[in-house]
Amino acid sequence: MNAIEVRGLRKTYGGHTAVAGVDLTVAEGEVFALLGPNGAGKTTTTEILEGYRRRDGGEVRVLGVDPATADRRWRADIGIVLQTATDAADLTVREMVGQFAGYYPDPRGVDEVIDLCGLTEKAGARISSLSGGQRRRVDVALGIVGRPKLLFLDEPTTGFDPEVRRQFWDLVRSLAAEGTTILLTTHYLDEAEALAGRLAVIAAGRIVAEGTPRTVGGRDRAPATVSWVDAGGQHHLNTTDPVRAVTELAARGRVSELQVRQPSLEDVYLNLIGAKA
Repeated sequence: MNAIEVRGLRKTYGGHTAVAGVDLTVAEGEVFALLGPNGAGKTTTTEILEGYRRRDGGEVRVLGVDPATADRRWRADIGIVLQTATDAADLTVREMVGQFAGYYPDPRGVDEVIDLCGLTEKAGARISSLSGGQRRRVDVALGIVGRPKLLFLDEPTTGFDPEVRRQFWDLVRSLAAEGTTILLTTHYLDEAEALAGRLAVIAAGRIVAEGTPRTVGGRDRAPATVSWVDAGGQHHLNTTDPVRAVTELAARGRVSELQVRQPSLEDVYLNLIGAKA
């Protein structure tokens, strides 16, 4: 069974169409990234999948259930890390995680979750005393404490420093290794490339490309740019066969500053959303 199946999803606010016929499939155990600029329909799509927002049309199944009619048992299998930071100023980290653990039939241990999220030293600290990045880690702890089968991560590493971001990536990989399905929305393209097995780009309410980070938008087929300097000056060559180009350059004689640049995920992404701007 696929964890998420969406066909022809539509949502309109007044005269504005936010989601215009989205089709999407996420397999069980997959880490899937949904990318798109602000206002593209990314948040609306995710909120419909989470059961927070009603759709106007289309078919949606999340863990085999329509989120619009889902019960508490279904919700116990869903973990959500929202964009907004937790604000429960009078509770400590341990109290907050413990409170949420009580909502689930088979939660992880409170101290285990606190440790997984890098909050052990702050377990007894009040939420009000935490930095923005530490509060964000509390949000992640609340999202995973219930052992979700499907975890929604909405911009999860906002406010994280580089070291903590990498620790969080390791956490996501460990959850995926346990079989947790993860839907990630992020503006950090390196994060999507590091974590997602597949991704989709949404723009103007439609999916404009889907594939692996390596193949999305024809990235694997796009020409590379070979640059070098020789006696005649600096040169640039766009080619679909950079290995051959480098071999031929080596046979010519001395060249310097040789570089081969493949299109990055950011290059492809900007091209995709620019075409729909």
